[in-house]
Amino acid sequence: MSQIKLYVATMNCAGCVAKIEKAFAAEPNVSARINLADKQVTVDGKMSSDAALAVMDKAGYPAQLIVDAKAAAEEKRVEDAAEYRLRMRQAIAALAVGIPMMLWGLLGGEMMINSPSMQLGWGIMGLVTLALLVGTGRHFYQGMWRALKAKTTNMDTLIVLGTSTAWLYSMLVVLIPSAFPMDTRHVYFEASVMILGLINLGHALELKARGKTSEAVQRLLGLQSSTAIRIGDSGDEEVEIDKLKLGDKLRLRPGDRVALDGVVESGQSLLDEAMLTGEPIPVPKHVGDNLSAGTVNGNGSLVYRVTAGQQDTRLAKIIALVQEAQTSKMPIGRLADKISAVFVPTVVVIALLAAAIWYFVGPEPALSHALVVLTSVLIIACPCALGLATPMSIMVSVGRAAQMGVLVKNGEALQSASKVDCVVLDKTGTVTQGKPQVTDIHWIEGNDQAPNDQALSDEDKRALLGAIASLEQHSEHPLASAIVSHVKQASIPLPVTEIFTNHQGKGIEGRVDGADFLVGNQALMAAFNVQSTEGVTGSNSGFAVEAAAQFAKQGKTAIYVAKAGKLVATIAIADPIKADAKDAISAIRSQGIRVVLLTGDNPQTAQAVAAQVGIEEVIAGVLPEQKQQHIKALQQQGHVVAMVGDGINDAPALMSADVGIAMGSGTEVAIESADMTLLSQQLIVIANLLALSRATIRNIKQNLFGAFIYNSLGIPVAAGVLYPLTGMLLSPVIAGAAMALSSLTVVTNANRLRQQQL
Repeated sequence: MSQIKLYVATMNCAGCVAKIEKAFAAEPNVSARINLADKQVTVDGKMSSDAALAVMDKAGYPAQLIVDAKAAAEEKRVEDAAEYRLRMRQAIAALAVGIPMMLWGLLGGEMMINSPSMQLGWGIMGLVTLALLVGTGRHFYQGMWRALKAKTTNMDTLIVLGTSTAWLYSMLVVLIPSAFPMDTRHVYFEASVMILGLINLGHALELKARGKTSEAVQRLLGLQSSTAIRIGDSGDEEVEIDKLKLGDKLRLRPGDRVALDGVVESGQSLLDEAMLTGEPIPVPKHVGDNLSAGTVNGNGSLVYRVTAGQQDTRLAKIIALVQEAQTSKMPIGRLADKISAVFVPTVVVIALLAAAIWYFVGPEPALSHALVVLTSVLIIACPCALGLATPMSIMVSVGRAAQMGVLVKNGEALQSASKVDCVVLDKTGTVTQGKPQVTDIHWIEGNDQAPNDQALSDEDKRALLGAIASLEQHSEHPLASAIVSHVKQASIPLPVTEIFTNHQGKGIEGRVDGADFLVGNQALMAAFNVQSTEGVTGSNSGFAVEAAAQFAKQGKTAIYVAKAGKLVATIAIADPIKADAKDAISAIRSQGIRVVLLTGDNPQTAQAVAAQVGIEEVIAGVLPEQKQQHIKALQQQGHVVAMVGDGINDAPALMSADVGIAMGSGTEVAIESADMTLLSQQLIVIANLLALSRATIRNIKQNLFGAFIYNSLGIPVAAGVLYPLTGMLLSPVIAGAAMALSSLTVVTNANRLRQQQL
């Protein structure tokens, strides 16, 4: 399966989208996704780029191939800026002529051809208007011609028919006034140029607003470096990143961006990963740590080895996912697509029927009334707003989610998320950090380690910790790595381990500096007859048992340490709860959403974690396949379920949930199985994401309502249904202004999502 991206400058309405989709639907083993807001078509399937371009040409929409996404984005930005200036010039030119003509008529000036002098004057204005039609409306005529060659119609068809009909009628009145009844010799030159002026102005303002819509992707593209400092045999050299190969060593200077994903070979520094993860605090990087392309180095200097090509970096995948999501469709938007596909030809028929009715059975001047109705219906019915209603909101929403540190894979996931009423959270790596840490060390004093009931000195404690870590570094258990990490962070030297024995499921035994140690659980202590109270004097008598019980209530694991058969310490290890977990869960529950903790951990630990973060419902001790069953059980109760997890064992549950949300720090399997991925480790993002999804659906409904109401009411009004009550017909000029404003309103409303309080 290949993927081809095309840029289509002439695609500007829902009708265009429908025709392009139809063209590719006729091709075997091919599907097309269209981003109207960015004017891009993504073709998936077995098709060459030449064949895809040929399909576009045949459909009447010439396209160009996008090879470099960053270059294409910059080219589009430059083109949009140039088009904005052109449309503004066209709007100013048309309005500069149209407004004085319109004011002439409104202030009592003669608009009827009833004398040779009026014929000459309006004839000159007719030629000026023709020049403006060609100069300021050329792109509409070109668009209509392309559509006609493809045997179809589009938005340009309506504009051209409306403005040309008004001009042609007016010119015929000027040239042969005797062919028209006296009361129908009215000219409408001002309508033609005013309509073009207002529509061009609307398009210019829409372009300006539309540019903000894809801002998130533009910023992500801007993170991609174009060069890097490669360390070669002859020293450092600056090279283009497309010249880099896997395994190349690169130097990262202070303030530089990481060019490609890699692994730190030497040095240490703090990196700003905010644009990728939403995390505001710089992340420390040491030897062996992974670097992501696009992140910014702090004051340190690093040397790193390239581990991913330009198209395979985490940043490149994020950009691809965001762009793919922005081209996806929501079920709510498909109704608009179906209507738009048949909208233009239907409008032409309605306009002709309405004009015919006014001409044959309407009051005098029938011909003038028929012309006004025909022009107004054609102009006001342009389905621009309808076509933009859904994609503009999706683009803004997916972009804002990316800035929050969330990758949304498709628009449908956003719509599903808006209905979520139950969030199921995995514990390890989701509510907790997923990295066991030493939280407490309680020294047992008054035994052989501190004769005469004296307290252990700091030096004694450091020596004991060094010996414990020396043994633990030979163990593969996750809790062992927590102890080793804790001791290394304290800069305590590790002595040499002389003997090491692993007791499966219990702990370890060994000798360090001639002393025998036991490190493990209560079962290990019992096996070697180490009593938790015997030999302990003073106030610490019986403390080890009490401490272990207290640790268990807090969701911590107790590790006993014995030296020479005597208990010397109890170490508490826990997977720390994320700092914002309690606030995040409170925020989710405040939205009226049920929260459930689902974990394979033991019930006591799970309940302890749940109590600390404010979760009342806990399902613990479940196997991976049982997680999926619990998700389905909640769905059978009528809940729309969002599952949040990070491990391979969460993948089935993520896929079964209505919305699967994977932690970006989790496994590739979990991320691939999910509809959304959290790049940020902050749980509060989930609450914000759910609020954003509901805001997005509200925004789309507002857009669709506005567009449907506009067209539903606009066409009958333009056709003259209010004439019996008001004695007036809708002016084509007002129709043109309303059409331009409707699209601008949709774009502006969608952009509210960028700043909306969640």
